Amino acid sequence: MITKLALAQDWLPRYTGMPLEEFGDFILLTNFRTYVDKFAEKFDCRIYGADRPMQAASNKDGLTIINFGIGSPNAATVMDLLTAKHPKAALFLGKCGGVHHSTEIGHFILP
Repeated sequence: MITKLALAQDWLPRYTGMPLEEFGDFILLTNFRTYVDKFAEKFDCRIYGADRPMQAASNKDGLTIINFGIGSPNAATVMDLLTAKHPKAALFLGKCGGVHHSTEIGHFILP
């Protein structure tokens, strides 16, 4: 029987085109390809997955950015797949039109 970990270790590279060993311990998640492009330009690193559902790039300091695309299902998928690496931290960069004015830093938001 295939474990969830083995599945994630297979699918994360399949979705992003990036080998597991290239992923850093700190993950930036976005749904804008432009952020991945700017990251790669700033840190002079390779973008993986131009032909895949998700694009990713990692710098030499262990920071990885992943464009997971648009939608809650994709957000959930990338979070599940990150179990393959057990990152120390993940941060979403983007926008959320449904956030209330009462939302504060540190609140958990489930789309």
